[in-house]
Amino acid sequence: MNIIRMSGGLGNQMFQYALYMKLCSMGKEVKFDDINEYRSDDTRPIMLALFGIDYPRATWDEIIEFTDGSMEILKRLGRKIFGRRAIEYYEKGFYDPQVLSFDSMYLRGNFQSEKYFEDIKDKVRERYRFPDLDKLHLPEKLYESTKVCLDAIESTEAVSIHMYRSDSRLDEELYEGICTEKYYEGAVRFVQEKYPQAVFYVFSNEPKWVRGWVEYLIKNQLKENMDAQQVKALEKRFVMVEANTDHTGYLDMMLMSKCNHNVISNSSFSWWAAWLNHNPDKLIVAPDKWVNDKECSDVYTKGMVLVNAKGRVNCTIK
Repeated sequence: MNIIRMSGGLGNQMFQYALYMKLCSMGKEVKFDDINEYRSDDTRPIMLALFGIDYPRATWDEIIEFTDGSMEILKRLGRKIFGRRAIEYYEKGFYDPQVLSFDSMYLRGNFQSEKYFEDIKDKVRERYRFPDLDKLHLPEKLYESTKVCLDAIESTEAVSIHMYRSDSRLDEELYEGICTEKYYEGAVRFVQEKYPQAVFYVFSNEPKWVRGWVEYLIKNQLKENMDAQQVKALEKRFVMVEANTDHTGYLDMMLMSKCNHNVISNSSFSWWAAWLNHNPDKLIVAPDKWVNDKECSDVYTKGMVLVNAKGRVNCTIK
């Protein structure tokens, strides 16, 4: 039996469950440890039930056995003398084929690559089908605001922009200098060249900062050769979406996936939103670096246009 340690928010959970699907397709027995990472009050909720997913959970005794984590005195003394004897493997990189080779292992990692489940991706896509809005039983006010936004997205050349600012993350050094203001400016310019009537729906963990950025972008970067009326029209093509919390963030992912095109941040959340976008002609713009401490090519999917921190188009993934 393998045990996958669940961690992180919805995007990470989806990658971990996709790995579970892959391992099961290989005939392996797999369970989840959804205890260790979710014991404190400030952790993000486990959201896979959104997709009707119920997964097998490892017992505490099974987790203790795999991780050599018993607090019994003899076990603690043994660890002090001989070291921890865990049956545990940490994923190396974004795609680590070794992860797929085990039959009895406690697996830790993000598993943030389509390569893990490329041969079953149709099944994964089907599994991650969002319920109809009417079936989510949302509070009336939230339902109405989401419905208005969804209707607008479906009636425009909609482009989502996910702006997850690096300085709000715990591991700031891993992410800084990647999704810069210039990155987003370059992404917007690139999309506008392809789709002049694009309407940008902006999703962010810091909407106040983003509103200032949009105002700066329009007044200082995009208004060249435009008269006042054209600038005003341009302002209407940037829409802030900010009604959701950690507990309803899945609505943001759903709305982003309904856009025709996506400008993503280096986050698993917007990666999935873009991946679940069913538009056959979708344009996905991504930062050309995902983290600062490792090689990142395995995180990207075919057709993604990579833009660097200075706002220049780098390449398109073949």
